[in-house]
Amino acid sequence: MSERSLAPDAAATERLTKRGLRLAQFTVVYNIAEGAIAITVGILAGLVSLIGFGLDSGIESAASVLVGLRLAARLRNGEADEAKERRTLKAVALTFFVLAAYVIVEGVRSLIGGEEPDSSTVGIILLIASIVIMPLLARAKKRVGMALGGDPLILADAAETRICVLLSISTLIGLGLYALVGWTWLDPVAGFVIAAFAVHEGREAWEGELVEDDDDDD
Repeated sequence: MSERSLAPDAAATERLTKRGLRLAQFTVVYNIAEGAIAITVGILAGLVSLIGFGLDSGIESAASVLVGLRLAARLRNGEADEAKERRTLKAVALTFFVLAAYVIVEGVRSLIGGEEPDSSTVGIILLIASIVIMPLLARAKKRVGMALGGDPLILADAAETRICVLLSISTLIGLGLYALVGWTWLDPVAGFVIAAFAVHEGREAWEGELVEDDDDDD
């Protein structure tokens, strides 16, 4: 808590804000590429959880775009539009609920229809890469946020990235177990886990608790 009481000077604030902006921009680029690959491979292999993971990457990109725009505005004007951020967070929350609904419907359809998805080596490699890269990115964002005196916007972005790590792990478990034992219900169940994360994150974004929770963290 003591770290948060130490406000950096103007020059350090600008430098850290620029670093936060670069991290947000990297997140957008990485997640767009990740999402495109995941959705393409998921459609080709018929893997619901991988498609859901790809859609979530798009949502993570949208969140980082929001953060990037606000940090850029802060660099230009020295302040951000809080009311606009709240409206945008509610819009992002709705996309999470749409994602959850899609994954649940597709998962139920797959279970009822007894569809047999293909395994995906490319998908597994993509998920492993995410599990390696995303924790480093989340940690870098958190360091910047803490250095800025516990900046709630950047800490919320770090929380979004940590959610991506959890989704990567749950999806990888589902795909890995399917590849090993061939149980068709594993992929839809992994999809349901993604849906649960999406609902949780969407509710927190709608209520504005992502910022509050991370501001209380550590």
